[in-house]
Amino acid sequence: MENGAVYGPTTEEDPGPGRGARRGLASCFSLGRLQLRRLLLKVLQLLLSLLAFVCEEVVSQCTLCGGLYFFEFVSCSAFLLSLLILIVYCTPVYEQVDSTKVKQSDFYITMGTGCVFLLASIIFVSTHDRTKAEIAATVFGFLASIMFLSDVVIMFSERRQESQMRKPEATRRAGALTEPLNA
Repeated sequence: MENGAVYGPTTEEDPGPGRGARRGLASCFSLGRLQLRRLLLKVLQLLLSLLAFVCEEVVSQCTLCGGLYFFEFVSCSAFLLSLLILIVYCTPVYEQVDSTKVKQSDFYITMGTGCVFLLASIIFVSTHDRTKAEIAATVFGFLASIMFLSDVVIMFSERRQESQMRKPEATRRAGALTEPLNA
């Protein structure tokens, strides 16, 4: 024991920079819960809503300010909600909540945000003064609403495929219940 033979088989040499456990904040994040296309859509939603909000904030004066203020509220809310959803998917919070509730909340939040963002962009286009910042804000707003709504379409199609896969099993069970026991 004095020569260190006890510790030899259970220890490993320095794993080097390419191996070993993640440290710091990196250990809290996981990007594997979302498919690549959904992750890209979530990141694009986040960035485009932020860009729409920033471009709208650059506007110094307006003639009809109602559309601008509504767009400001919606773009900021869209950014914060998309950030929240991305945080839930990429952190250990996802494991603390039922995954079906997370997916259902994601679906309804994304659908509502996309519809309201599209409405706010249409209203802002009809009331803005045609400055470069306003045009850029509306372009980013329309692009962001397209990203939100395309994510809804993808989630809806995934839900439909899951229900179609479960449907034959349910019909088999129902058929078994209607058959007589002595047949």
